[in-house]
Amino acid sequence: MDEPSEPSAASDLLPSTFLIGGGWGDPAVYGPFLRAATGAPGSTPRIACVILDEGEGDGERQFARYDKALRSAGDCTPVPVLVPIGTRFDIEAAADVDGLLVCGGLTPAYQDAFADCLDRLPRLLAERRIPYAGFSAGAALAARAAVVGGWLLDGVAVCPEDTGEDLDEIAVRDGFGLVPFAVDAHAAQWGTLPRLIAAVTRYRLPHGVAVDENTLVEVAADGRAHVSGLGRAHSVRPTGTEDGGVVVRSYGAGESFPTGATGLNGLTGLTG
Repeated sequence: MDEPSEPSAASDLLPSTFLIGGGWGDPAVYGPFLRAATGAPGSTPRIACVILDEGEGDGERQFARYDKALRSAGDCTPVPVLVPIGTRFDIEAAADVDGLLVCGGLTPAYQDAFADCLDRLPRLLAERRIPYAGFSAGAALAARAAVVGGWLLDGVAVCPEDTGEDLDEIAVRDGFGLVPFAVDAHAAQWGTLPRLIAAVTRYRLPHGVAVDENTLVEVAADGRAHVSGLGRAHSVRPTGTEDGGVVVRSYGAGESFPTGATGLNGLTGLTG
């Protein structure tokens, strides 16, 4: 399995990061992101929607869903950024927008599509004060150590095979480092919390958060994570004992928890 690299040194001016655990039942989860994506006075915020396009109209169909959800949540102009599968994301697509939403799909393929700009994209977002939102795969990639899939740990099933993202063994790869914890999505609906627990213990990660569908975790400038939406966020932290145990705590709408970061969004000083 892959080992994540050291975190990038992005600016401490990065705005809040928004993590959506998937689902289509509550467009309101996009509201805080849209309020953060302020454009020029009197203008409608332009939101780049990065979608991995598998061809034959797939990208356009996916964009239509995000376009509807975003417009239902607030006044905005969604802009499709379709990345054909097997190609790389062009960072210039994020240079002239007010917010960046990285959408859902096959997480390992999304990670590969961003491989050329894992360090540069956070810097661009910080310099231009562009908020980042991630939906499912996009949420996973917000972490420095991105849990991109898998359903086995040393050949033993820890979550349903259908959640494996075309991978067998649990894989952790480089992400953006926008938040100081690993992220998994569809926690209650797909049963992915055990995968995150396995990733935290195997890779000795300082913290992990599994997010239910229709649930938002906003990681704010004060280093705290704020939960809203219909579901819960499940925080996983190692106990530090030799047996590799973890402590799991779940938080619902209106609750918040510390991330263990000493800088904005944990981009400096991952302390667990």
